[in-house]
Amino acid sequence: MTPPLTEITVVGDDKTGLIASVTTLLFEREINIEDLDQAVRDGLFRMTMHVDASGMSCSEAELREALAELGEELGVDVQVRFPADRETQGIAVLVTQESHPLEALFEAWANDELGADISVVIGNHPDLEPLCEHYGVPFHDVGNETGSANEERLLELLERYEVDLIVLARYMRILSPNVVFRYEDRIINVHPSLLPSFPGAEAYRQALEEGVRVAGVTAHYVTTDLDQGPIITQRAFNVPDDADLDGMKRRGQPLEAEALLEAVRLHLDKAVAVHHGRTELRGEGEYQLGMDPMTDEINPDRPIDGIGEVLTD
Repeated sequence: MTPPLTEITVVGDDKTGLIASVTTLLFEREINIEDLDQAVRDGLFRMTMHVDASGMSCSEAELREALAELGEELGVDVQVRFPADRETQGIAVLVTQESHPLEALFEAWANDELGADISVVIGNHPDLEPLCEHYGVPFHDVGNETGSANEERLLELLERYEVDLIVLARYMRILSPNVVFRYEDRIINVHPSLLPSFPGAEAYRQALEEGVRVAGVTAHYVTTDLDQGPIITQRAFNVPDDADLDGMKRRGQPLEAEALLEAVRLHLDKAVAVHHGRTELRGEGEYQLGMDPMTDEINPDRPIDGIGEVLTD
Protein backbone atom coordinates (compact mmCIF):
# COMPACT_ATOMS: atom_id res chain seq x y z
CA MET A 1 0.00 0.00 0.00
CA THR A 2 1.38 3.42 -1.00
CA PRO A 3 2.05 5.56 2.10
CA PRO A 4 0.25 8.91 2.35
CA LEU A 5 2.34 11.78 1.05
CA THR A 6 3.61 14.88 2.81
CA GLU A 7 3.07 18.23 1.08
CA ILE A 8 5.80 20.88 1.06
CA THR A 9 5.10 24.34 -0.36
CA VAL A 10 7.74 27.00 -1.03
CA VAL A 11 6.67 30.57 -1.85
CA GLY A 12 8.87 33.65 -2.32
CA ASP A 13 10.81 35.79 -4.74
CA ASP A 14 12.03 33.95 -7.81
CA LYS A 15 15.77 33.32 -7.55
CA THR A 16 18.39 30.89 -8.83
CA GLY A 17 19.07 27.73 -6.84
CA LEU A 18 15.81 27.51 -4.90
CA ILE A 19 14.75 24.12 -6.20
CA ALA A 20 18.20 22.58 -5.83
CA SER A 21 18.53 23.80 -2.24
CA VAL A 22 15.22 22.28 -1.13
CA THR A 23 15.56 19.01 -3.02
CA THR A 24 19.11 18.51 -1.70
CA LEU A 25 17.90 18.98 1.88
CA LEU A 26 15.23 16.32 1.32
CA PHE A 27 17.66 13.90 -0.36
CA GLU A 28 20.05 14.18 2.58
CA ARG A 29 17.23 13.10 4.90
CA GLU A 30 16.21 10.14 2.71
CA ILE A 31 12.93 11.71 1.62
CA ASN A 32 11.73 10.66 -1.82
CA ILE A 33 10.06 13.28 -4.03
CA GLU A 34 7.00 11.78 -5.74
CA ASP A 35 5.75 14.92 -7.49
CA LEU A 36 7.07 18.44 -8.01
CA ASP A 37 5.25 21.37 -9.57
CA GLN A 38 6.47 24.96 -9.89
CA ALA A 39 5.16 28.24 -11.23
CA VAL A 40 6.07 31.93 -11.31
CA ARG A 41 3.47 34.70 -11.36
CA ASP A 42 4.23 38.42 -11.13
CA GLY A 43 7.75 37.62 -9.95
CA LEU A 44 6.48 35.33 -7.17
CA PHE A 45 7.80 31.77 -7.16
CA ARG A 46 5.80 28.76 -5.97
CA MET A 47 6.93 25.15 -5.70
CA THR A 48 4.68 22.39 -4.41
CA MET A 49 6.12 18.96 -3.70
CA HIS A 50 4.48 15.74 -2.58
CA VAL A 51 7.04 13.55 -0.90
CA ASP A 52 7.25 10.14 0.75
CA ALA A 53 8.60 10.86 4.22
CA SER A 54 7.76 7.47 5.68
CA GLY A 55 11.41 6.38 5.71
CA MET A 56 13.09 9.71 6.46
CA SER A 57 16.15 9.79 8.70
CA CYS A 58 14.82 12.57 10.96
CA SER A 59 11.73 13.39 12.97
CA GLU A 60 8.86 15.54 11.76
CA ALA A 61 9.92 18.32 14.11
CA GLU A 62 13.51 18.18 12.83
CA LEU A 63 12.34 18.37 9.21
CA ARG A 64 10.13 21.36 9.95
CA GLU A 65 13.01 23.10 11.70
CA ALA A 66 15.48 22.36 8.89
CA LEU A 67 13.08 23.63 6.21
CA ALA A 68 12.26 26.74 8.25
CA GLU A 69 15.95 27.53 8.63
CA LEU A 70 16.53 27.00 4.90
CA GLY A 71 13.54 29.19 4.10
CA GLU A 72 14.91 31.96 6.29
CA GLU A 73 18.30 31.66 4.63
CA LEU A 74 16.76 31.83 1.14
CA GLY A 75 14.16 34.47 2.01
CA VAL A 76 11.16 32.25 1.21
CA ASP A 77 8.21 30.84 3.14
CA VAL A 78 8.16 27.05 3.54
CA GLN A 79 5.10 25.14 4.72
CA VAL A 80 5.00 21.44 5.59
CA ARG A 81 1.77 19.44 5.88
CA PHE A 82 2.11 15.90 7.15
CA PRO A 83 -0.84 13.63 6.26
CA ALA A 84 -1.62 12.82 9.90
CA ASP A 85 -1.15 16.29 11.38
CA ARG A 86 -4.65 15.97 12.84
CA GLU A 87 -7.73 13.81 12.45
CA THR A 88 -10.28 16.54 11.73
CA GLN A 89 -9.59 19.03 8.97
CA GLY A 90 -10.15 22.74 9.56
CA ILE A 91 -11.95 25.04 7.14
CA ALA A 92 -11.69 28.81 6.79
CA VAL A 93 -14.68 30.39 5.08
CA LEU A 94 -14.14 33.73 3.34
CA VAL A 95 -17.23 35.92 2.95
CA THR A 96 -18.38 39.38 1.94
CA GLN A 97 -22.08 40.15 2.41
CA GLU A 98 -24.13 37.32 0.86
CA SER A 99 -25.17 34.84 3.54
CA HIS A 100 -26.68 31.88 1.65
CA PRO A 101 -23.53 29.75 1.08
CA LEU A 102 -22.21 30.39 4.59
CA GLU A 103 -25.58 29.46 6.06
CA ALA A 104 -25.57 26.18 4.12
CA LEU A 105 -22.06 25.37 5.36
CA PHE A 106 -23.02 26.14 8.95
CA GLU A 107 -26.14 23.95 8.74
CA ALA A 108 -24.18 21.01 7.34
CA TRP A 109 -21.54 21.48 10.04
CA ALA A 110 -24.12 21.71 12.84
CA ASN A 111 -25.77 18.50 11.57
CA ASP A 112 -22.43 16.62 11.45
CA GLU A 113 -22.70 16.38 7.67
CA LEU A 114 -19.58 18.35 6.75
CA GLY A 115 -16.84 15.98 7.88
CA ALA A 116 -14.63 18.86 9.05
CA ASP A 117 -14.62 21.81 11.44
CA ILE A 118 -15.36 25.38 10.42
CA SER A 119 -12.44 26.89 12.31
CA VAL A 120 -12.90 30.54 11.35
CA VAL A 121 -14.86 32.90 9.11
CA ILE A 122 -12.96 35.81 7.58
CA GLY A 123 -14.75 38.68 5.86
CA ASN A 124 -13.94 41.91 4.10
CA HIS A 125 -17.16 43.42 5.56
CA PRO A 126 -18.61 42.87 9.05
CA ASP A 127 -22.15 42.02 7.86
CA LEU A 128 -22.05 38.28 8.59
CA GLU A 129 -20.51 38.47 12.06
CA PRO A 130 -23.92 37.97 13.80
CA LEU A 131 -24.45 34.71 11.87
CA CYS A 132 -21.03 33.50 13.02
CA GLU A 133 -21.82 34.45 16.63
CA HIS A 134 -25.00 32.38 16.41
CA TYR A 135 -22.95 29.28 15.53
CA GLY A 136 -20.10 30.13 17.92
CA VAL A 137 -17.47 30.44 15.19
CA PRO A 138 -14.75 33.14 15.36
CA PHE A 139 -15.18 35.97 12.85
CA HIS A 140 -12.47 38.36 11.69
CA ASP A 141 -12.95 41.39 9.47
CA VAL A 142 -9.85 42.04 7.34
CA GLY A 143 -11.41 44.71 5.11
CA ASN A 144 -11.07 48.47 5.22
CA GLU A 145 -13.89 51.00 4.74
CA THR A 146 -14.06 50.20 1.00
CA GLY A 147 -13.89 46.43 1.48
CA SER A 148 -10.31 46.00 0.29
CA ALA A 149 -8.78 43.11 2.22
CA ASN A 150 -5.50 43.12 4.11
CA GLU A 151 -3.92 39.95 2.73
CA GLU A 152 -1.06 39.91 5.23
CA ARG A 153 -3.63 39.81 8.02
CA LEU A 154 -5.55 37.15 6.09
CA LEU A 155 -2.46 34.94 5.82
CA GLU A 156 -1.74 35.40 9.53
CA LEU A 157 -5.24 34.17 10.39
CA LEU A 158 -5.05 31.20 8.02
CA GLU A 159 -1.81 30.14 9.67
CA ARG A 160 -3.06 30.77 13.22
CA TYR A 161 -6.12 28.57 12.68
CA GLU A 162 -4.05 25.87 10.89
CA VAL A 163 -6.41 25.85 7.93
CA ASP A 164 -6.56 22.81 5.63
CA LEU A 165 -9.17 24.14 3.20
CA ILE A 166 -10.31 27.64 2.23
CA VAL A 167 -13.88 28.06 1.01
CA LEU A 168 -14.86 31.25 -0.80
CA ALA A 169 -18.55 31.60 0.04
CA ARG A 170 -19.29 34.49 -2.34
CA TYR A 171 -16.14 36.31 -1.26
CA MET A 172 -16.12 39.25 -3.66
CA ARG A 173 -12.39 39.84 -3.79
CA ILE A 174 -9.67 38.36 -5.98
CA LEU A 175 -6.97 36.51 -4.06
CA SER A 176 -3.42 37.38 -5.10
CA PRO A 177 -0.81 34.75 -6.01
CA ASN A 178 0.69 35.33 -2.56
CA VAL A 179 -2.36 33.57 -1.09
CA VAL A 180 -3.23 31.16 -3.90
CA PHE A 181 0.29 29.77 -4.19
CA ARG A 182 0.34 28.86 -0.49
CA TYR A 183 -2.92 26.88 -0.73
CA GLU A 184 -2.71 25.34 -4.19
CA ASP A 185 -5.71 23.02 -4.84
CA ARG A 186 -7.03 23.84 -1.36
CA ILE A 187 -9.19 26.85 -2.21
CA ILE A 188 -12.73 26.27 -3.49
CA ASN A 189 -14.91 29.03 -4.94
CA VAL A 190 -18.52 29.07 -6.12
CA HIS A 191 -19.30 31.17 -9.19
CA PRO A 192 -22.81 32.05 -10.42
CA SER A 193 -22.46 30.76 -14.00
CA LEU A 194 -21.75 27.61 -15.92
CA LEU A 195 -18.05 28.24 -16.35
CA PRO A 196 -16.21 28.80 -18.60
CA SER A 197 -19.13 31.01 -19.69
CA PHE A 198 -19.51 34.41 -18.01
CA PRO A 199 -16.45 34.63 -15.74
CA GLY A 200 -15.89 37.69 -13.59
CA ALA A 201 -18.42 39.99 -11.96
CA GLU A 202 -22.16 40.18 -12.66
CA ALA A 203 -22.43 36.68 -14.12
CA TYR A 204 -26.21 36.44 -13.69
CA ARG A 205 -26.62 39.77 -15.44
CA GLN A 206 -24.35 38.64 -18.26
CA ALA A 207 -26.36 35.46 -18.75
CA LEU A 208 -29.60 37.42 -18.77
CA GLU A 209 -28.32 39.94 -21.29
CA GLU A 210 -27.08 37.16 -23.58
CA GLY A 211 -30.52 35.54 -23.52
CA VAL A 212 -29.45 32.09 -22.33
CA ARG A 213 -32.19 29.52 -21.80
CA VAL A 214 -30.17 27.46 -19.32
CA ALA A 215 -27.99 29.11 -16.67
CA GLY A 216 -26.20 27.68 -13.69
CA VAL A 217 -23.45 27.75 -11.08
CA THR A 218 -19.97 26.24 -10.73
CA ALA A 219 -17.80 25.25 -7.78
CA HIS A 220 -14.14 25.14 -8.76
CA TYR A 221 -10.61 25.23 -7.42
CA VAL A 222 -9.05 28.69 -7.38
CA THR A 223 -5.98 29.43 -9.47
CA THR A 224 -4.18 32.68 -10.26
CA ASP A 225 -6.35 33.00 -13.40
CA LEU A 226 -9.78 34.44 -12.54
CA ASP A 227 -12.58 31.85 -12.67
CA GLN A 228 -10.48 29.44 -14.74
CA GLY A 229 -9.58 26.87 -12.09
CA PRO A 230 -10.46 23.16 -12.39
CA ILE A 231 -14.23 22.62 -12.21
CA ILE A 232 -15.52 20.34 -9.44
CA THR A 233 -19.33 20.54 -9.50
CA GLN A 234 -22.01 22.35 -11.50
CA ARG A 235 -25.76 22.85 -11.28
CA ALA A 236 -28.12 24.27 -13.90
CA PHE A 237 -31.58 25.83 -14.07
CA ASN A 238 -33.99 26.96 -16.76
CA VAL A 239 -34.28 30.69 -17.44
CA PRO A 240 -37.91 31.74 -18.08
CA ASP A 241 -38.60 34.04 -20.99
CA ASP A 242 -39.66 36.81 -18.63
CA ALA A 243 -36.80 36.34 -16.16
CA ASP A 244 -35.27 39.35 -14.43
CA LEU A 245 -32.09 39.65 -12.38
CA ASP A 246 -33.81 39.05 -9.03
CA GLY A 247 -35.49 35.97 -10.45
CA MET A 248 -32.15 34.64 -11.68
CA LYS A 249 -30.64 35.04 -8.23
CA ARG A 250 -33.62 33.33 -6.55
CA ARG A 251 -33.17 30.33 -8.82
CA GLY A 252 -29.38 30.29 -8.66
CA GLN A 253 -28.51 30.96 -5.03
CA PRO A 254 -29.86 27.67 -3.58
CA LEU A 255 -27.89 25.85 -6.28
CA GLU A 256 -24.76 27.85 -5.41
CA ALA A 257 -25.00 26.52 -1.85
CA GLU A 258 -25.67 22.97 -3.06
CA ALA A 259 -22.81 22.89 -5.57
CA LEU A 260 -20.40 24.40 -3.06
CA LEU A 261 -21.31 21.89 -0.35
CA GLU A 262 -20.87 18.97 -2.74
CA ALA A 263 -17.49 20.29 -3.89
CA VAL A 264 -16.32 20.66 -0.29
CA ARG A 265 -17.51 17.13 0.46
CA LEU A 266 -15.63 15.75 -2.55
CA HIS A 267 -12.45 17.52 -1.49
CA LEU A 268 -12.64 16.46 2.16
CA ASP A 269 -13.33 12.85 1.14
CA LYS A 270 -10.31 12.98 -1.21
CA ALA A 271 -12.71 11.81 -3.90
CA VAL A 272 -11.52 14.30 -6.50
CA ALA A 273 -8.04 14.99 -7.84
CA VAL A 274 -6.63 17.63 -10.16
CA HIS A 275 -4.81 16.24 -13.18
CA HIS A 276 -3.61 18.29 -16.16
CA GLY A 277 -5.82 21.23 -15.24
CA ARG A 278 -9.06 19.35 -14.72
CA THR A 279 -10.61 17.35 -11.91
CA GLU A 280 -11.06 13.60 -11.97
CA LEU A 281 -13.27 11.52 -9.70
CA ARG A 282 -11.32 8.80 -7.92
CA GLY A 283 -12.67 5.95 -5.89
CA GLU A 284 -16.35 5.28 -5.42
CA GLY A 285 -19.07 7.25 -3.66
CA GLU A 286 -22.45 8.84 -4.12
CA TYR A 287 -21.58 12.25 -5.51
CA GLN A 288 -23.42 14.60 -7.83
CA LEU A 289 -20.98 16.38 -10.09
CA GLY A 290 -23.52 17.90 -12.46
CA MET A 291 -27.26 17.64 -13.11
CA ASP A 292 -29.51 15.22 -11.26
CA PRO A 293 -29.03 11.72 -12.79
CA MET A 294 -32.77 11.62 -13.51
CA THR A 295 -32.09 14.16 -16.27
CA ASP A 296 -30.44 11.39 -18.29
CA GLU A 297 -33.71 9.45 -18.29
CA ILE A 298 -35.70 12.23 -19.94
CA ASN A 299 -33.07 13.22 -22.51
CA PRO A 300 -33.64 11.67 -25.96
CA ASP A 301 -31.23 8.89 -26.94
CA ARG A 302 -31.71 9.04 -30.70
CA PRO A 303 -31.08 9.82 -33.49
CA ILE A 304 -27.29 9.47 -33.28
CA ASP A 305 -25.11 10.04 -36.31
CA GLY A 306 -24.36 6.93 -38.29
CA ILE A 307 -26.85 4.48 -36.81
CA GLY A 308 -30.02 5.44 -38.68
CA GLU A 309 -31.99 2.58 -40.22
CA VAL A 310 -31.50 3.92 -43.76
CA LEU A 311 -27.72 3.96 -43.31
CA THR A 312 -27.55 0.41 -41.90
CA ASP A 313 -29.74 -1.22 -44.61
